[in-house]
Amino acid sequence: MKIAVTGKGGVGKTTFSAILARLYANEGKNVLAVDADPDANLGLALGFDKRILDQIVPIAHLKKLVNERTGASEENMGKFFKINPKVDDIPDMYAKKYNGVKLLTLGTVESGGAGCVCPENVLIKRIISHLVLYSDDVVIMDMEAGIEHLGRGTASSVDSFVVVIEPGSRSIQTYEKVKKLAVDLGVDKIKVVANKVRDAEDEAFVEANVPSEDLLGMIHYNTDLIEADRQGKSPFDFSSQAIQEVDLIKNKIDHDLLKV
Repeated sequence: MKIAVTGKGGVGKTTFSAILARLYANEGKNVLAVDADPDANLGLALGFDKRILDQIVPIAHLKKLVNERTGASEENMGKFFKINPKVDDIPDMYAKKYNGVKLLTLGTVESGGAGCVCPENVLIKRIISHLVLYSDDVVIMDMEAGIEHLGRGTASSVDSFVVVIEPGSRSIQTYEKVKKLAVDLGVDKIKVVANKVRDAEDEAFVEANVPSEDLLGMIHYNTDLIEADRQGKSPFDFSSQAIQEVDLIKNKIDHDLLKV
């Protein structure tokens, strides 16, 4: 099962991704959490020790590795490089494991727009394709905010996009854009998780704007999650309420995507 978690900035993508990954790990599944957000903090949300996180360099920033695998160099930059570099060994070489979850931090290409074709982006895209097509792990990708990654087609082979939204019009607009672009990429399962839901009015807003077949569930506003973030801890270790709500969402994912 391969899921790309997306949505606009600040909606709680990383919190949801981390709790979901920990739940699958607790079941004994092999779980690979992929941090594809330039503001990489999935490791902290998973509960990784800060000393381990300080040692992690995103794959996109490992210039020697990028050049070795793609054949790029300063001399031929912008001219020739491999578009199908060897990547099958990279997850095992660079992923770190903690709390039963392996973490692979990809980073992002900071120069270039949605159509960027450069060695770093080619390597990242190949890694994701390998994880989606050939890995036996449960793969949960915490994508960058917005829809840039859809323009690059980075996650086009996933089983589903899960769009995390807040009860607001801007989040709904992002969901609708993601749905359109994902369908263009051939991903027809676009699901929604509503986060920071405060009351019945928020619930009604979400239900009025998201088709019932797309809505996986809701995570209610929770001060425990705020406290976990303040302390730099995993929300999984702070909030039984959030765990219960995400577990219900996970069960629906299993039913809708895996048909178990």
